[in-house]
Parts: sequence; structure tokens; C-alpha cells
Amino acid sequence: MPRTPRDLPPPLELLCLRALWTLREGNVRQVRTLVAQSRPLAYTTIMTVLDRLVRKGKLTRRKAGRLFIYSPEASRDAMRRAAIRELVEGFFDGSLEELVHFLRAEREGEKATPVRASQPSGRPEAIDTVLL
Repeated sequence: MPRTPRDLPPPLELLCLRALWTLREGNVRQVRTLVAQSRPLAYTTIMTVLDRLVRKGKLTRRKAGRLFIYSPEASRDAMRRAAIRELVEGFFDGSLEELVHFLRAEREGEKATPVRASQPSGRPEAIDTVLL
């Protein structure tokens, strides 16, 4: 079965993206310095991951002397939206209402029960402003 491309990057790519969201732009050494705080990796590994992110359209790069300077093309909010969309599709059958119900039950320490379509949902659109 062929795999479909995901909007969400794998953990190592996400770690590099997070570093660049903090830096706004940076070279491999700068990204590696931030990434090394949680996961010490080789310079060449970071370089490979950044190159992969450029090919996927998540980063842009420009030449500055002998270095490449990388900038995030994908915003943190766009990645959050993609993660929530994937979570809702995979675990809540595409229902934001189910997700909101689950989160409320978790916060109150209750067991979440499925929401029926006929139940009033409160404010399911609140998820758009809060999480998206």
C-alpha cells in the first residue's frame, strides 16, 4: 500500500523547524546549537534534515557567502492546524465536536462518552479560535 504524504513533518524535521521558528532564520550551525539542547546531532545530520525540509517546501534557503541561510516557509500556526486536522480525522472521525467534548471531559477528570449528533454542542466553533 503506497504511503500518502503527510502535512506534518516527522519529529526530527519538526525539531529543526522549531529551532528556525525561534531564530526566524539561521544557518546549519545555529540550528544545530538549538537542536542540541534536546538532542545532540551531527552537523551533517542537521544539514540533511534542513535540505529535506527545503525540498518539501517547508523552508527556503539563500546563499550568504559560503553558507546557506534557512528560513521557515511554513508557519507554526499552519503546522498546528495540520496537526489538529490529522488528530481530529484519525481519532475523532473528523468531528471537532467530539474533540471538544473529549478535552472538556479530560479537564474535568471524567470519562469521555461519544457525542450524539442530536446533542447541542455548545460552541464547536470555539476550536477554530482557540486551537486553530
